[in-house]
Amino acid sequence: MSSRRLGNPTRRFVGGGSNSLAGIFHSKTRLTPLLPIILVLVGAFAILSHLYTHSGGFRDAKVIHMVEGDFGCSLDVQTAIPFLRKTYGDGMQKVLHVGPDTCAIVSKLMRVKDVEAWGVEPYDIEDADVACKRLVKKGIVRVADIKFPLPYRPKSFSLIIISDAVDYLSPKYLNRTLQDLARVSADNLVIFTGYSGKSRAKVQQLSNFGRPAKMRSALWWARFFVQMSLDENEAAAMKFEQAAYEGSYKPKCQVFHLNSYQ
Repeated sequence: MSSRRLGNPTRRFVGGGSNSLAGIFHSKTRLTPLLPIILVLVGAFAILSHLYTHSGGFRDAKVIHMVEGDFGCSLDVQTAIPFLRKTYGDGMQKVLHVGPDTCAIVSKLMRVKDVEAWGVEPYDIEDADVACKRLVKKGIVRVADIKFPLPYRPKSFSLIIISDAVDYLSPKYLNRTLQDLARVSADNLVIFTGYSGKSRAKVQQLSNFGRPAKMRSALWWARFFVQMSLDENEAAAMKFEQAAYEGSYKPKCQVFHLNSYQ
């Protein structure tokens, strides 16, 4: 009885195997004419993808950051320069901008009469344009990690403008960074930062700081400035608001005017 049981599965297996092989052979025979067509399509897709990539279609996060200006406050700063000039007057003799797109902002500040402009770019500028790289080569713009002390002496600048970069810092590094910026400021700091609740999906995905942007409310910042012993410059804030109103300029970002440490 046991020998018959052993024999039956063997016959079934051999027979089934023959049928399976025949089926596979038959299906391969049917697919063979389609194979060249499939290979041609795959090759064409690969070529198109390569061309699209080199034409700028697929750019890495760094390039999107630098080229598309996905930082909401960078354009705000450039638009605000005339109103900052009206607000601070001679207090803009030597200005340091800290944040992404600093080359564009520094270039615009340099065109303002009697203003000496410098910049700190917290991102890699590998993909920046020639004009930006020229500013870096001259030492006007530095590429530096703002989580650590900047290579400037105390009170080196009459005004420091910060945009976007603080949105990516954790409270731990935010404390250090603002303390250091207050150290190198002789008089005033101006911070442009995003509004709480406003989404920046692209920036959150592409942050070179390794963390998503954190949009904080005006109340949060007010408490933070008190904690840091940084006084808000109410007179400058009122002047700026008046100048902006007269010039029909409405900032898209929060703008804070602070006195530096005396």
